[in-house]
Amino acid sequence: MTRKFFGTDGIRGRANAGLLTAATAMKVGQAAGRHFLRGDHKHRVVIGKDTRLSGYMMETALVAGFTSVGMDVIMTGPLPTPAIALLTREMRADLGVMISASHNLFADNGIKLFGPDGFKLSDEDEEAIEAAMETEIPLVDGHDVGRARRIEDARGRYIHAVKGSVGDLVRFDGLKVVIDCANGAAYQVAPTAIWELGAQIFPVGVDPNGTNINDNVGSTALETVKQRVLAEGADIGLALDGDADRLIVVDEKGETVDGDQLMALIATAMADAGELKGGGVVATVMSNLGLERYLDHRGLKLARTKVGDRYVLEAMRAGGYNVGGEQSGHMILLDHATTGDGTMAALQVLSALVRSGKPASELLHVFDPVPQLLKNVVYADGDPLADLDVKKAIADGERALEGRGRLVIRKSGTEPKIRVMAEGDSAEEIEQVIDSICEAVANAAGECRPA
Repeated sequence: MTRKFFGTDGIRGRANAGLLTAATAMKVGQAAGRHFLRGDHKHRVVIGKDTRLSGYMMETALVAGFTSVGMDVIMTGPLPTPAIALLTREMRADLGVMISASHNLFADNGIKLFGPDGFKLSDEDEEAIEAAMETEIPLVDGHDVGRARRIEDARGRYIHAVKGSVGDLVRFDGLKVVIDCANGAAYQVAPTAIWELGAQIFPVGVDPNGTNINDNVGSTALETVKQRVLAEGADIGLALDGDADRLIVVDEKGETVDGDQLMALIATAMADAGELKGGGVVATVMSNLGLERYLDHRGLKLARTKVGDRYVLEAMRAGGYNVGGEQSGHMILLDHATTGDGTMAALQVLSALVRSGKPASELLHVFDPVPQLLKNVVYADGDPLADLDVKKAIADGERALEGRGRLVIRKSGTEPKIRVMAEGDSAEEIEQVIDSICEAVANAAGECRPA
């Protein structure tokens, strides 16, 4: 079915405009609440948020929606997305909700939903909720309206769980760590968890004011963390995004270490310890060909999915894998979490650093990536990929790279953009292929911009 509200990662858009208003949030609460009223127990939902100003509005509207259909509400305040997934399961809730637009700037917001098992909802559940949002939803009698309360120990519960993922004997004494929390949801919990394990912390992006989330800080704006690493002579820099479900690392020289390298590091360590399940790693079509070649050399496989951590997770569960992620920094460690967790991934990286005794620049650059280029084409409407000239340009590019590289063309799931990516052993060749395709798409739809 064609979806009006849900995209590849819940509902997301400009806050207080278009579809993402308080009225929409209340309707989501009513529809999702009714959908998960199963059994005769007292039903409850856990609601968390990041630090966006509009989070207050969305939280209040969701509370109204859920309580109006008879659900009790537990509010946690600002916490990472994976913390809400964890608490939903731990508190035996029927549903979890995270109010966040992830790495987007403050003007946007979003609603992510988790089932009672702590996993993101299936397509079928989302479709049922969306269909219900278009109807008149029955409300409960006044005696059965739900109650709402805010809990104070949610941060401590999450910190305890995250630290538990690396074992009781792990310590980070002597490490100098820059941690950039993007002025987002992890601004309290991530620095605290790493500090409690003994590291010397240099915090960045821990002063949210409602409008500065992801503003020149975090995993999508690395210059700030890089400068701080060099200024402090730190051993490593860790950059989270607004809802802290992704991680990008900076080594002691200020060089970027992306999600592909982190997956290679963690998977290799787990394989050596006999802990890697599924015989490899799950990643998306955007992960570098160098990762695939590296894993193959180690006798491991790379299973690829569509872009989106939910698709990675679905493939992990179906294939029995326990490590997966995205080049953009989503790291899913199914032995410890039900969704991507940047803080948990950071602790795995720091643990590897301590065990190895090597500098980050030596340890974390696990494989040599092949040249990869991504450009975006902005379009207003229609389907540029259906244009005959675009189809021909794509076919020509695939022939040019056959056996020496890959070509990935896709529509963004969150923005009106066509993403054109190519990779191969020759940087010059992939640039020619990209430019040719990008020009054809631009002629059909808009303008080509660097990613």
